[in-house]
Amino acid sequence: MRDAQPGTVYLKDYRQPDYLVDSTRLRFELEPNATLVQSRLKVRRNPAAGEGLPPLKLDGVNLELLSVAMDGAPLAAADFTCHDEGLSIPVDRAEFTLEICNRIDPEGNTSLEGLYLSNGMYCTQCEAEGFRKITYYPDRPDVLSKFTATIIAPRDYPILLSNGNEVERGEIDGDRHFVTWEDPFAKPAYLFALVAGRLEKVEDRFTTMSGREVVLQIFTEPKNIHKCAHAMASLKAAMRWDEEVYGREYDLDIFMIVAVDHFNMGAMENKGLNIFNSACVLASPETATDAAFQRIESIVAHEYFHNWSGNRVTCRDWFQLSLKEGFTVFRDAEFSADMNSRAVKRIEDVSMLRTAQFAEDAGPMSHPVRPDSYMEISNFYTLTVYEKGAEVVRMIHTLLGPEGFRRGSDLYFDRHDGSAATCEDFIAAMEDANGVELQQFRRWYSQAGTPILEISDDYDAKQQRYVLTVRQSCPPTPGQPEKQPFHIPLKMGLLGADGSALPLVAEGSSEGEINERVLEITEAEQSFTFENIAEQPLPSLLRGFSAPVKVRYDYTPAQLRLLMRADRDAFNRWDASQRLAFGAMAQLQRDFRAGIALQLSSELVEAYRSVLQQEGLDPALVAEMLTLPSAQTLAEEAETIDAEAIIAARKFAEHTLAEALYDELLATYRRLNHDKPYRPVADDIAERRLKNTALAYLCVTERKDALALAEAQFVAATNMTDSSAALAALVNRADDQCAEAALQSFYERWKEDDQVVDLWLGLQSSSPQRGTLGAVRALMLHPAFELTNPNRVRAVLGTFANRNFTQFHQPDGSGFHFLAAQVIALDKLNPQIAARLVTPLTRWKKYRTGPREAMHAALQSVMASGQLSADLYEVVSKSLKTD
Repeated sequence: MRDAQPGTVYLKDYRQPDYLVDSTRLRFELEPNATLVQSRLKVRRNPAAGEGLPPLKLDGVNLELLSVAMDGAPLAAADFTCHDEGLSIPVDRAEFTLEICNRIDPEGNTSLEGLYLSNGMYCTQCEAEGFRKITYYPDRPDVLSKFTATIIAPRDYPILLSNGNEVERGEIDGDRHFVTWEDPFAKPAYLFALVAGRLEKVEDRFTTMSGREVVLQIFTEPKNIHKCAHAMASLKAAMRWDEEVYGREYDLDIFMIVAVDHFNMGAMENKGLNIFNSACVLASPETATDAAFQRIESIVAHEYFHNWSGNRVTCRDWFQLSLKEGFTVFRDAEFSADMNSRAVKRIEDVSMLRTAQFAEDAGPMSHPVRPDSYMEISNFYTLTVYEKGAEVVRMIHTLLGPEGFRRGSDLYFDRHDGSAATCEDFIAAMEDANGVELQQFRRWYSQAGTPILEISDDYDAKQQRYVLTVRQSCPPTPGQPEKQPFHIPLKMGLLGADGSALPLVAEGSSEGEINERVLEITEAEQSFTFENIAEQPLPSLLRGFSAPVKVRYDYTPAQLRLLMRADRDAFNRWDASQRLAFGAMAQLQRDFRAGIALQLSSELVEAYRSVLQQEGLDPALVAEMLTLPSAQTLAEEAETIDAEAIIAARKFAEHTLAEALYDELLATYRRLNHDKPYRPVADDIAERRLKNTALAYLCVTERKDALALAEAQFVAATNMTDSSAALAALVNRADDQCAEAALQSFYERWKEDDQVVDLWLGLQSSSPQRGTLGAVRALMLHPAFELTNPNRVRAVLGTFANRNFTQFHQPDGSGFHFLAAQVIALDKLNPQIAARLVTPLTRWKKYRTGPREAMHAALQSVMASGQLSADLYEVVSKSLKTD
């Protein structure tokens, strides 16, 4: 904790490290409150950093220093400076060996950074700057070293793991043992990992494309060993996919995954030893939903793909974080699209981007994909860096095509293997491999905000000429009041009155007829002319969401219904349904504020009916098209957020649709509610998704026969997807003994399974019916809740603040002040989680009078609470700025 304002780190101030570390030997003697850490570093002056021998500066936080020696000679206290942030050691030679001994307290480390204890298991989390909580070290990503680690522990800790390959093991004094691991690849300290515990493993083999056999192991607590099969299958699928699509082969003899219950993140890509939040690796049909199965598949792939896009080629500094994360998110999204429904995967990703990342772009923490500055780097593990960063990579893929992108990625990996690179290096490889120039495109890395495309068109029937005009702009963001034009790929097509695809022949072009084009928007205003258009066309814009922008085009409801029915692009069919729903609910909000009786647009009702009746559609796509925009998405689209009007409009629209389409929804449910063995495969997942979407709508009516369907499904369900969907339908709609009994029986059955208990807590916290502030307070007193467990905090507090729009936005502001109090308490335990939890309050300026003042007061109470961590101080101070 800090009294003074934390300092700001700027990209412009980057300089090469003064010293490099060629090898790092670590020795750990594990004890819960007094782990001894010994390091032996071979250090040399960095020739690229300049002349002279400046002091060696090592980072270190919350460490008890015991001794320092240089080239075997002990240093006295007067020979160096030790302070709260590390060591400074005068140097009189260009190469030397430095030995340091220090002590740490894993059991008392509630921040879950560095080395800590989780349910009696030792584990590490070193990204971004956690290694400095283990020992004194130049803790920066551009210092790469070859690591050897020896772990010593009592024999009742049988599993001792670290990066690389095991090279030695043995016993010490009979009751203790050791294992030594050696990583042959140089890596930065943030990729170091250690695990020690009472674990069991599942093991498999993978034969690489060159014929090498790799041992695959997943470690977890014995009670969860039966829940590793899906993660193992996902890992093998990811390894094969990376070979086939990117030509990337795994490089060690062994690849390990460890499941950890207490973890700040989803997972961590430590070289050869990935540490996962248990929720992101453990699954069985009885305990995990379809969404969990797909999430695990995606995250396992993501962390494996980091072996090349993050480990073999790492980032020069933390400003370049999206170099590894944006690229790897794009890679895992493409993998998931190939494994499942490509259209639905795209819809899910864009839904989250529009709701959460666009809000981040428009909020006080807005920053470019490559930030210019930060106070605490943990605050920049954001949707902008990850998800928008992935969209930037996707745009390059769209501009260059799959083959051109592969040429660029091959050159990038070849050029920078074993080194720390920049976003500029990535773009340069794409340019050089394809003979293109992407100078303007680089603005995506340096300019914050969500661009807006205002699009208009004109059709000359006599000349059969169609002109599309695009005007781009980007709203001001903190520190960037004005923006230069972006380079934006706009994928589009044209539809005729019957929904058929029209040819897109550019003016003066000698190309043959094509039905889809990527327009490159590079100016503030541009026009594109197409010839031989035989009828008034309907534009299908931003197909596949080809750029992270907002498109403004004045579609009529009839045009949107045509796009929903006939557009060849599945994403745009869904997008048309969302636009139609947005328009209908915007009118409902206006009527609510004016005191006019609410009436839902008939166009929306009939459009949804036609979707239900249309044959041949992917059931998962139908489910997405039938789902109204969330309250959070409606809030993001609003100029000024009126939570009361949003809640009323969405509730009325949902109820009206449920009543009007009851017969069609019931027929859909019955058609899909068949009894067959559970398989987490795309076709079956799609059917369950539509079935449970229909069930949720049916229960909105609160008819007894609908609630009886949910109760029957809950009792008969043989998989967690159907069980939790039925429970949610009851909990969200029925405030009666039936719902209470279902909740109780669910808990009694699954109370020993941590992942299912998280789901149980989240269902209640997110319920607009039952998830009141009083109920959330009660959940915090439940024996299952722990404020020191990030998964429990996310399930109860995170879900309440981020997904229970109705109850969190109570008019009296009680939800806001409750959240502020929890953030203050959490900051003393886990600053990273506290800083993320406060996010819903940071958008206070966008709310109408009343809630705005209440949210502002809640934020002020956090700032006035005393010493804040750097993580929380940065978010709150930036949010309270009034300029």
